[in-house]
Amino acid sequence: MHVFVTGATGWVGAAIVDDLLRAGHRVAGLARSMEKAEHLVAAGANIVQGSLDDLDVLREAASAADAVVHTAFNHDFIHAAGNHGFTTFLESAAQDQRVIEILGGALEGSNRPLLVTSGLSGLPRGVTEMDLPNPASPRKSEAAARTLAARSVRAVTIRLAPSVHGIGDYGFVPVLVKLAHATGVSAYVDEGQNCWSGVHRLDAARVYRLALEQGVTEPVYHAVADEAVPFKEIAAVIGRQLNLPVEARPREHFGWFATMAGADMAASSAHTRTLLDWQPSGPGLLADLDQPGYYTR
Repeated sequence: MHVFVTGATGWVGAAIVDDLLRAGHRVAGLARSMEKAEHLVAAGANIVQGSLDDLDVLREAASAADAVVHTAFNHDFIHAAGNHGFTTFLESAAQDQRVIEILGGALEGSNRPLLVTSGLSGLPRGVTEMDLPNPASPRKSEAAARTLAARSVRAVTIRLAPSVHGIGDYGFVPVLVKLAHATGVSAYVDEGQNCWSGVHRLDAARVYRLALEQGVTEPVYHAVADEAVPFKEIAAVIGRQLNLPVEARPREHFGWFATMAGADMAASSAHTRTLLDWQPSGPGLLADLDQPGYYTR
C-alpha cells in the first residue's frame, strides 16, 4: 500500500511512518524541509516537500496515494504566551479543517481511505468509539471527517489520548513539567480526580496501520492504552522526579492550559482493541513519566 502521511516528521507521524515501512508499505511523508526529513529518507520513505499551507502539494500527493494518514497539526499554541496560546490554537484548528477538506476532496469517489487525527477534549468521561464528537469543540478535525464521510469519502477519525507519551515527548506533559519548573510546584486542579488517558507513541502508531490493513471499517478508532489516569497521580510523579511539592492550585495557576489541566479525558478503547486485535505493549503513562530521561532536554 502506498500511504501519504502528513506530519511525517512529527511525534506521532514519524512513528507511523516507521511502523508502516517495517510492515512493507510504501510511504510518502510531508516535510517542510529536507533537513527535517533526514530520518524519513534514512528509513526509506519518499519525501513530499511542503507545508499545510501548500494546498496544491497536498492535493497532488493525496491523489497519488492508496491511502492518506493526516497527523499534522500546528502545535505552536503549546509554546505561546498567555491568552495568545488559545488564539493560536484556533488558527491551527481552522488550518487543519481546510487541509482535511483538501485531502478528502482528492480522494472523493475513489474509495481510498483518509485517516484523520483528533483528540478526546470536550468528550464525556468514559467516551467510546460510538459516541459522537462534541459540536462545541473548537477543533473540527472529526467534524470535517464526518462531513466528508457524508459525501461517501472513506474518512475516519483516530482519537488520540491527550498524552501520547515516550522519551522525547514534547506534547502536553512537558507543558506541565515546564510549569512546575517555573512555579516551584507540581500542581493539580481541585482534588485532582479528573482523569487523562494515555498511550505510548509506538502503540498509537500501530492503531493507524492496523486500521488501514483491516480495511478501515469504523468511523472512529481510539488510540488509548491507559483509559483513566487521575491527574493528581500525574502531578505526583512529576513532583517526585523534580523534587517539588505536589499541591492543589486554582485554575488560574495553569494559565491558558487550565482547561486541559482540569479536563476529564478518559476513554474506552475496548472496541478498537477487539476489532483490530490491538494489544498495547509500551509502558503505561505513569511508568513512562517515572523515568529521569523524561525530564532531560
